[in-house]
Amino acid sequence: MLKQLKISLLMCLLMMVLTGVIYPLAITGLAQLVFPARANGSLVKNEQGVVGSALIGQQFDDPRYFWGRLSATSGGAYNAAASSGSNLGPDNPALIKQAKDRIVELRAADPQNLQPVPVDLVTASASGLDPDISLAAARYQAGRVARARGLSVDQVEAVIDQNTESPLFGFLGESYVNVLKLNMAVDALK
Repeated sequence: MLKQLKISLLMCLLMMVLTGVIYPLAITGLAQLVFPARANGSLVKNEQGVVGSALIGQQFDDPRYFWGRLSATSGGAYNAAASSGSNLGPDNPALIKQAKDRIVELRAADPQNLQPVPVDLVTASASGLDPDISLAAARYQAGRVARARGLSVDQVEAVIDQNTESPLFGFLGESYVNVLKLNMAVDALK
């Protein structure tokens, strides 16, 4: 019996070292070699340094900037430590109020825009951290951003086109725009 206990403890120790140390180190090393930017958080930088991550949205509410999706995280918008969905159903009064409030906010920021508001501007993503918006959501905001910056709508739409990401493999999903990268590109137009 003592022999089986010794073998069991040795196997347990071996598996802890193998699965708790060697395997994670190997995967981390492989990720650093093959996908270094992604392995390090897909950080977005400018001349001053790191301004965010391409994987986590940020709160923008200045009319000069494109606005992202609503965030469902607790403890503040886009709180990566509290990622979660709102778990509100489509008939939930809180979700309906949130969407109506956002529509009022978008209309107040751009009263001239009478287009229908794209759904991704009034709803949160599953994680509450989505950094991307649809092409329709970006185009919806182009007029407001152009007027606030003293640019033409054509200039702003050209920046949207330059920052549009295509669907995965050309057919999986829809085209989208990363809000942080788009706002940085519009800032560069100065």
